[in-house]
Amino acid sequence: VQLVESGGGLVQPGGSLRLSCAGTGFTFSRSAMMWARQGPGKGLERVSGIYRDGSTYYADSVKGRFTIDRDNAKNTVYLQMNSLKPEDTAVYYCAIGRVVTPSLVRGQGTQVTVSS
Repeated sequence: VQLVESGGGLVQPGGSLRLSCAGTGFTFSRSAMMWARQGPGKGLERVSGIYRDGSTYYADSVKGRFTIDRDNAKNTVYLQMNSLKPEDTAVYYCAIGRVVTPSLVRGQGTQVTVSS
């Protein structure tokens, strides 16, 4: 199983980024996928999820600003992040599953820094 994230970077407050995550080694189309993040000095936080039936989940802190989607033909899940805030600064991880657990299968992460 391999998950490879991309698309992170430095952006000013109010800006946008689009993260991508390509998955291999498992049946992507049958898997619930999520984005989680870990900010400086904080624990891992589930940000968004998308499930087999296309339903989605968003943490209250990102609702209305972030959008998750998936392309099963490309085995890829995306996270469109708009109206970014400094508190969104974190390492963002793509992961398999619905909730954060100690055995969470996740990628190497991509750094998102929101700063002026």
